[in-house]
Amino acid sequence: MELCSIASGSSGNCIYVGSDHTHLLVDVGISKKKVEEALNSMGLKPEDIHGILITHEHSDHVAGLGIMARRYGIPIYASQGTIEAVKDIKALGDIDAGLFNVIRADERFRIEDITIAPVRISHDAREPVAYRLFGDEHGDEHSVGVLTDLGRYDDYIVNAFFGVEALLIEANHDVNMLSVGKYPYALKQRILGDKGHLSNESCGRLLCELLHDNIKRIMLGHLSKENNLAELAYETVRLEIMMDKCPYKPEDFHISVAGRQERSELIAV
Repeated sequence: MELCSIASGSSGNCIYVGSDHTHLLVDVGISKKKVEEALNSMGLKPEDIHGILITHEHSDHVAGLGIMARRYGIPIYASQGTIEAVKDIKALGDIDAGLFNVIRADERFRIEDITIAPVRISHDAREPVAYRLFGDEHGDEHSVGVLTDLGRYDDYIVNAFFGVEALLIEANHDVNMLSVGKYPYALKQRILGDKGHLSNESCGRLLCELLHDNIKRIMLGHLSKENNLAELAYETVRLEIMMDKCPYKPEDFHISVAGRQERSELIAV
């Protein structure tokens, strides 16, 4: 299994997950050109993509979906609510109805040799999900996770993602930067609310519950351009782990920050 962030942030998100034989995208919130360039840099073509998994319908996750689907005929997998919302977005243009595949939270499905587990998340969208992806045909030994766009977490989220070997997790904002920033009050409250986004501190606390001996890589993603800094997210998450009672220290794991517009290295598990 391989995980790579093509773009991650409030201005656009697109994640690659693949195996030797299967290649998937999680969200296409960037231009077709950027997706093509990133895939080419990994030795892949858009025609190699077996499916696009959509987390929810916000523009920073689907802005490039229409043109990618029309140009390459890639199957789209999303919840019923997300599919209905996507079809209502006129800016995406017409998408062949035959490309949509309905998936349900807590019901695993397979695309070629990858098993996908959609997970319910709390966000202000129609029917949002996160994804855990398994590359072991006979068990749950090898898996990666893409967990962003959630205002809160609970035992359900912890249980759904515990055991992943690589994780892209949301560290959206610094609470102080958001509080004193230029956003309108209502927007600040939405971001801070239960259906908003995880702060750096919340990300660190959630990680403390997800850490285990075999986790290889942690990538902080979906950083706000206006209300966060890569260095601040990194140090805050490390501090949360350091201060927690969990048996791990931040130096026990490789933690990095996904670039807003630059693809990350390929993470293999």
